[in-house]
Amino acid sequence: MTSYYDHILGLIPLAFVAVAAIFTLTGYSTAVAIPAAGGVGVALVGHALFVRGPTDEPAVPAATTTTAATTAGPATTPDDRAPMPAAE
Repeated sequence: MTSYYDHILGLIPLAFVAVAAIFTLTGYSTAVAIPAAGGVGVALVGHALFVRGPTDEPAVPAATTTTAATTAGPATTPDDRAPMPAAE
């Protein structure tokens, strides 16, 4: 199953090539097309980091409920990471 961040990672090179090709085919020089395409990639990364930023909590579908049986015991999901203890 792919996540939002997998889609972003796939869109970055796709958007770069597409925007650079569109700018080049419409008559702009590559000196304009490449930075414009890079700007789209930066916008995608910025959206993934700051608008829909990663969280420490794993995504849980709204239809599921948490019971005492599922919360007891050690964590079994790879996204469940405990913070490191402070160095003394």
